[in-house]
Amino acid sequence: MNNPLSKTKTPLYGERAISEAEVICFENPNSDRPYQISIDFPEFTCLCPFSGYPDFATIRLNYQPKYKVVELKSMKLYINRYRNLKISHEEVANKILDDFVKASEPEWMEIEADFNPRGNVHMIVRVSHGKKIIS
Repeated sequence: MNNPLSKTKTPLYGERAISEAEVICFENPNSDRPYQISIDFPEFTCLCPFSGYPDFATIRLNYQPKYKVVELKSMKLYINRYRNLKISHEEVANKILDDFVKASEPEWMEIEADFNPRGNVHMIVRVSHGKKIIS
């Protein structure tokens, strides 16, 4: 009898896609008009570098593109790369911002990492780049 699971490759296709993820951009269709894009990633997870316990957060990306716009699927795959990474709240927010800024060269960008409470402590890390044109 054929077992459909016997043809499953390791790593799984989703794991391969996540491990190979790069932030991809495309040309801004309205580079002559300032506008803002807001994206939420409500299922972000990484590991505490001290305890190894999972940390959960909503990552909010707000940005005003210049000449490039970040493609959503590449962002989703990139964000999932942190799932098994031991990294502090402060470092992860800054790393995400650095990588997105490098890829998209925005006019302005802000990352808000809103971590779920753990041990009666709630933390939000906000980092930004550039100057906001519109509010």
